[in-house]
Amino acid sequence: MNIAIVTGASSGLGAEYVRQLDACESFDEIWVIARRRERLTALQKDVVTALRPLALDLTRPESIRELEVLLKDKKPNVRMLVNNAGFGKIGSYRHIPLEQCERMIDLNCRAAVSVTQTVLPFMHRGARILEICSTAAFQPFPYLNVYSATKAFLYRYSRALGRELAGTGIRVTAVCPFWIRGTEFISSAKKTDGSGQVNNFALSSRREDVVRHSLKDSKKGRAVSTPGFVCTLHRILAGLVPDSLLMAAWNLLRR
Repeated sequence: MNIAIVTGASSGLGAEYVRQLDACESFDEIWVIARRRERLTALQKDVVTALRPLALDLTRPESIRELEVLLKDKKPNVRMLVNNAGFGKIGSYRHIPLEQCERMIDLNCRAAVSVTQTVLPFMHRGARILEICSTAAFQPFPYLNVYSATKAFLYRYSRALGRELAGTGIRVTAVCPFWIRGTEFISSAKKTDGSGQVNNFALSSRREDVVRHSLKDSKKGRAVSTPGFVCTLHRILAGLVPDSLLMAAWNLLRR
């Protein structure tokens, strides 16, 4: 049985990956993972491919074990893993509770690694992994400090894992988009007392474009996908300009 697995599939970018994988790839099933089962079940009406909804909270170790047990039972051939589950919070360190900081680290870092490591034994030559990072991975971002740090971790993990898998035929792509409209990320990230620290979301990308671009980059075997002009420019500048200057520029742009 050939399958794809998409985490964070209940809305936004994750749901769009499910729709586009259904339209342009061929799988026996797509396993969709998120906490909200009703959202996962409702997604079936948008696609032809059979969905297997898995209502799992990936910050809980028992959820990873449940996924592992299911994989060992069904023994699927995982052709695609899209590690999209994650969230961020906007505000200074004073405005974001420690519990939310810890949850960001758990979901954006630990859970992403746990899912990847759990799924990899069921992947073979020609399989592809998309780790959904962010252009925030390219520099430190005040008032997004924990979020950008978690995405830097995931970016480095993706790049290193891709090199380790060289020769296996399994390709890893770190997807690093700019702000994306049409998702719940921005509205959720602004639900803090310090959300006014970031007010500029101009030049945001469309989720459909981000998914389409990143899937094409993945097929081409690219280690990094910057799906849009802004994130591509940011990646270039981050390799040339000191972090202190990039943070000063961000301090102007965020207003």
